[in-house]
Amino acid sequence: MKFTEYTKKYIPKINSTIKSIFDKKLNSVENSFLKDYYSELSDYFLSGGKRIRPLLCIAAYNGFSGINDNKIVLPSVGVEFLHNASLIHDDIIDKDNFRRGKPAFHYRFRNYHQQYNLKKMLDVDFGNSIGIIGGDTAFILGLEAHLFSKFENALKLKAIDYYEQAFIEIVNGVLIETNMVNQKNLAIADYINMISLKTSALIEKSILIGANYAKVDEKYLKDLSIYGLNLGIIFQIIDDILGTYGNEKVTGKPTDGDIREGKKTCLLINAWNILEENERIKLENLIEKPNMTSNDVQNVKDLFNKADVINSCKYLADSYFQEAKSSLYNLKPVINHSEFEFFESLLNFVIEREF
Repeated sequence: MKFTEYTKKYIPKINSTIKSIFDKKLNSVENSFLKDYYSELSDYFLSGGKRIRPLLCIAAYNGFSGINDNKIVLPSVGVEFLHNASLIHDDIIDKDNFRRGKPAFHYRFRNYHQQYNLKKMLDVDFGNSIGIIGGDTAFILGLEAHLFSKFENALKLKAIDYYEQAFIEIVNGVLIETNMVNQKNLAIADYINMISLKTSALIEKSILIGANYAKVDEKYLKDLSIYGLNLGIIFQIIDDILGTYGNEKVTGKPTDGDIREGKKTCLLINAWNILEENERIKLENLIEKPNMTSNDVQNVKDLFNKADVINSCKYLADSYFQEAKSSLYNLKPVINHSEFEFFESLLNFVIEREF
């Protein structure tokens, strides 16, 4: 089954499960602010997203269990909650007020503050405070998705162990990324290490959680991990390209954000390592400006173009694509054809995507 067909089949089930979790939360509270809080969190979760991580979890389970059992849907949304927990906190760190073309979670409560003309706290501080709690809530709801699933306890505990590992690796990746803003002379290896933690870890663990519930033989886990880690690396490299060269109407993200924040993207690190010294110094001076103008952003893009970073980054992504594809084909004899087709078409989608 192709990736697009899989999404049509399972995304409605994933979204229905997410909605039911929030409906229970809303029904469990009486305080009017808590109702507003969970209602906004629910709307944030259901306002978009490709649901790649829960789909990977479901596909890994279906691909090896031989049973298309809907009981995997509940624990699969756990990784989506963890993913969104990291996004909510990321948007606060990056000062991004929009996500998927709609208000970020913290920004919704900045608007809430202004709407009700609250006193004693600035709207920015109020929004950020509620956003931090929102990310924490999402993390706990993701954990509960495993605790309340219908699988045996030993499998739940192993899944929670993977969940914890993913959380720790995401945090470590974000810490490294935050510190990298202040560093120079970075190599692509430094970038790959960071995104392997920040992005790839949860994609890998999404697959391993599904495989765990399917009781997959341990000898197949290495290839599943390699596929997942490389898929995540490709996803982030393409994300970096789209973050600067994508269509804002399609991606829902501004194309100047990464440059203004001085993020050490694949584009920036490659440009630094390719440009001549005088151009590299010019690039450094531009990136280090605290308040970049639109002209400054364009000058950075011009230097990126001169270094031909789009092609060098796509070439890098292709090397990880080949490695992921090789691991997937190692699994072809033991995985259901339908799910093999899903994993293969998803790999193609990620490297070719425009959003």
